[in-house]
Amino acid sequence: MSTIIDVRGVTKRFGGFYAVDECTLSIQKGSITGLIGPNGAGKTTLFNMVAGTHVPTSGQILLDGEDVTGLPAHELFNRGLLRTFQIAHEFSHMTVTENLMMVPEKQSGENLTSAWFQAGRVSREEAEVRRKAEEVMEFLKITHVKNELAGNLSGGQKKLLELGRTMMVDAKVVLLDEIAAGVNRTLLNDLVANIERLNSELGYTFFVIEHDMDMIARLCDPVIVMAAGTVMTQGHIEEIQKNEAVIEAYFGGSPTGNATIETDSTAAQEDQQ
Repeated sequence: MSTIIDVRGVTKRFGGFYAVDECTLSIQKGSITGLIGPNGAGKTTLFNMVAGTHVPTSGQILLDGEDVTGLPAHELFNRGLLRTFQIAHEFSHMTVTENLMMVPEKQSGENLTSAWFQAGRVSREEAEVRRKAEEVMEFLKITHVKNELAGNLSGGQKKLLELGRTMMVDAKVVLLDEIAAGVNRTLLNDLVANIERLNSELGYTFFVIEHDMDMIARLCDPVIVMAAGTVMTQGHIEEIQKNEAVIEAYFGGSPTGNATIETDSTAAQEDQQ
């Protein structure tokens, strides 16, 4: 696999505080890569720099081989890099369908002159965008709420809508920021299944920040661990869970015995033994 995101020695300093410090990592095209670490490790700051919300103090970020260091989020969007948020950013007073149809940029109907003098073109474009929205809702199995105001959706449905918005354009890579937060287990299973389908069927690349270790264990390979603003290690989740340095970073002390960072399923299995 080729590299889709390449972070080279990136640092972000706020005054005298180094939130990210000489961080280097790469995301392979077609992968679902997890990013974990204790609170304050610098994960979200790194995401913000990759997504164009923060400008690095130093270092370089490449997207599909092109230097995009410091480019704003809307330019990265046009280059195929999209991001979801821990708290969904829906247009609450618009329907699910309308939220999806808002995503594609440079629609002719946004131009007043085109709306007046090129009504046929505008109608054809709108019909195509609506058709795409219908396909997305069918893929995600949310057609039953297509006419519902987005603000009335549950937390899990809003996360599905956010995922759907990434499908309205040709995404190269999607950054998922704690997508499991506030989502019940049933809808979380739907979310995970859809991410897997987008990866396997449509070739989406995902870069995932997540505290839910069950979700990380199911979805992600490799898993990157950050601590103190830089990469500590990376590998398969089974290796990460038993890594003594990682356990120490999470729990703030020397590991004892056969300590591991457990998923819920691991703990349940041990309870049954």
